[in-house]
Amino acid sequence: MTRLTNFITARRTSWIVLVGSLLLAGSIFAIGSGSKGDSSPDVGLPATAESAMAAAAQQDLPGADSSTALLVFSRVGAGGGESRGTLSDSDISAVAVASTALADISAEGFIPPPSVSDDGTVALVVVPLDTIEDVAEQADRAAEIRAIANAELPEGMTALLTGPEGFAVDIAAVFKGADVTLLLTTVIVVAVLLLVTYRSPWLWLVPLVVVGLADGLAGVVAARVASALGIALDASVTGILSVLVFGAGTNYALLLIARYRDELRATEDRREAMAKALRGAGPAIIASGSTVVLALLTLAFAQLEGNRALGIACATGVVIAMIFALIVLPATLVLFGRGLFWPYVPRFGTAGSAERGVWHRLGILVSRKPVVVALIGAVVLGGLALGVPQIRIGLAQTEKFTAVPEAVVGQKVLADAFSAGSGSPVVVIATSEKAQAVADAAAEVAGVVSATPGETNGELTQVDVVLDAAADTPESFAAVTALREELHGIQGAGALVGGRDAQTLDVNQAQTADQNLVIPLILGLVFLVLVLLLRSLVAPLLLLATVVASFFASLGASWLLFKSVLGFPAIDTNVVLFSFLFLVALGVDYNIFLVTRAREEAVMHGTRVGMIRALSSTGGVITSAGILLAAVFAVLGVLPLITLTQIGIIVCIGVLLDTLIVRTVIVPSLAFIAGEKFWWPGRPHNPHAHLLVGSSTDGSNPPR
Repeated sequence: MTRLTNFITARRTSWIVLVGSLLLAGSIFAIGSGSKGDSSPDVGLPATAESAMAAAAQQDLPGADSSTALLVFSRVGAGGGESRGTLSDSDISAVAVASTALADISAEGFIPPPSVSDDGTVALVVVPLDTIEDVAEQADRAAEIRAIANAELPEGMTALLTGPEGFAVDIAAVFKGADVTLLLTTVIVVAVLLLVTYRSPWLWLVPLVVVGLADGLAGVVAARVASALGIALDASVTGILSVLVFGAGTNYALLLIARYRDELRATEDRREAMAKALRGAGPAIIASGSTVVLALLTLAFAQLEGNRALGIACATGVVIAMIFALIVLPATLVLFGRGLFWPYVPRFGTAGSAERGVWHRLGILVSRKPVVVALIGAVVLGGLALGVPQIRIGLAQTEKFTAVPEAVVGQKVLADAFSAGSGSPVVVIATSEKAQAVADAAAEVAGVVSATPGETNGELTQVDVVLDAAADTPESFAAVTALREELHGIQGAGALVGGRDAQTLDVNQAQTADQNLVIPLILGLVFLVLVLLLRSLVAPLLLLATVVASFFASLGASWLLFKSVLGFPAIDTNVVLFSFLFLVALGVDYNIFLVTRAREEAVMHGTRVGMIRALSSTGGVITSAGILLAAVFAVLGVLPLITLTQIGIIVCIGVLLDTLIVRTVIVPSLAFIAGEKFWWPGRPHNPHAHLLVGSSTDGSNPPR
């Protein structure tokens, strides 16, 4: 490793490293990601899911390449609230005129007559449309439909676009420009926090530029890797990727620069100091980054394509962040003299931070009452985790937006006036000879309003089933389950139950299966990495237990915030898995930074003194890194999608707990309680350390 670090930092070869890195990055940027444009999140169900099989069979029916837009016409009540006035004859005539004007856009060249609700307050127009894959073209068509529908309406009357087309457009609009919004916000947050951390007018620019270049490169490479595996990255994945690369990359930069600053005080030549810093911080960065990468790659075993896409993309991004932190950043830093740190320049021969400062004093205080500190920490985390049993999992499609889009409003108006499930019928595909029998059987199932045979190709027939329950509710899922149980029993029908509610039900079940598979894999891999890194069994178990405890604490605290302050009705189905993944992998990072330094110090000073010195040396940088990472994940809340907001908040709270409580006091207290057994069966302790440092190895007289 010495040869490599010297090559990266030496006067003659550091330029080679920089120029080579820039040429390689430029070549990759020139090749591009191969992405053809923006895309909204896809469901990504496995082909074996019943709703996916129904959708595949539906492709063989007439109109398979069609979509549907629902236009909901209503008149707001005089009070301006949710009450609606009855539509007059002239209002109905205006709806008919709008329907005629929309005929040119319709896939079939005509529009079915409007349907008016029994109470006369709402008129519904169904617009058959050709399927458009391009998000921008789809948005333009939706804007045209809205303009035509509202053009000649009487005063006080509105037309709202909802249904499959309305939701597709509104969800895509959430992610339109999401990468730019997230990137700009993330850069601003990182820049401000780096400026506050370093208190230097220019030092912060170096890691920001290096990590920014890594982020841009990660987006291109991740898209190429995913494409080679037959997976497409949507805007939600690329958004999380950017946040993760900036967060992890900046954390690694903070750790390396902190170690470099310490070495500058002990080494006169800055290039030699950087080589030593790389040899000291490099293993911890590699270990922590590898832990994150391995944890992310467990998602490759998931059923849902979206989960696999996130794992592959983010693992690629973290690898690139590590490479830039360990190769490009040090080669860049050594180009500048010590003045880069101005006004707080680390002068050669000045004292380091291992035996002084607030973190040193905190370590001594914790070492005196470790049992009390550990118990208080357990009470705090346990108290925050009390909200976990109350959590409700599963957001309806109408509940996934922080800013209510038009499709959601239209769906609610439609559900109030017609059957709640009329805007999202269940689709049943069956053999044509049994289609009527399937429809008759479906009509008898509890929760079903109507079942009508529709399009057919002679062999297969689609049966449209309307439920009396609103879409994406427990009642609609129960009705879908009951339909499947009833219709599967009809011999020769080959009935497949699909549609939006069936699809959501299958996604929820697949997400639960992914969660039950991936979470144990993450825990096992993280434990294995810690065992190999620390050559211990006790320390990895304790570290893993603290990270899991902080996850449940952050989940409980977040739920109280969601419910009492933000008004979120539930946590989305994929939030728990993604939050666990990021918190465990990234939370272990800080423990790795601390404990690897403690093991290094314990060789000379014993476990108690070594932990105090490690806390003194890493306390400031790890706290800065944790606050920065928490702030970066909180940036996900800038998008009006509750799922990303929830992930950002849970990870933000969890990282702060890991940084300010778990790593600061709980882990040191556990190490003090365990003593030398903390490293069992390894023995990093040097029995002659007291002869070298003039202090007892049990920490009763720690150096000051």
